[in-house]
Amino acid sequence: MKYSVTIFIALVCTVNAFAQKGANPIIKNYGTIYEIEGAVNPDSEIEYKIVVDLKTLQRDKESINPGLNNVARMLNLHGLGGVKAENLNVAVAIHGGATDVILNNEAYQKKYELDNPNLQLIDELKETGVELYVCGQSLIARNYEHEEVNQQIKIGLSMLTVVTTYMHKGYHQMVFN
Repeated sequence: MKYSVTIFIALVCTVNAFAQKGANPIIKNYGTIYEIEGAVNPDSEIEYKIVVDLKTLQRDKESINPGLNNVARMLNLHGLGGVKAENLNVAVAIHGGATDVILNNEAYQKKYELDNPNLQLIDELKETGVELYVCGQSLIARNYEHEEVNQQIKIGLSMLTVVTTYMHKGYHQMVFN
């Protein structure tokens, strides 16, 4: 009987863990995260300054870029931990394998015969105050024209100069491979 009760409790705990509802406190439609009971949360009194080096390749051109979704997750995790959106200062330098995310829909359709699945996520990030840059050197390396870049994205001289400029402004770098 003792083992039956233990197994029952383990099953109930497992079912409850899998039944947990996702949260999206800052970016409403992307970057779903889950509360972890008893976890150490970020300091809600800190003003966070983060520059993300985003080079994550988007293998499935019909799905959102996993690195860009990770930016949404980072924001949502801080929000779930009690940090207000206005205390999250985030800049993203997009380059390398992630460069395709910056294409406007027309250019993306021309290249992949698909709508760019990243556009709504980019809009939500911008609405939250995230600054998005594409590496100008990556544009040249991929033969993209300036008019093919989504209007929500700024063109930086390079990822290197965007990141180092933000680091000198007190931002801390995170790299999303």
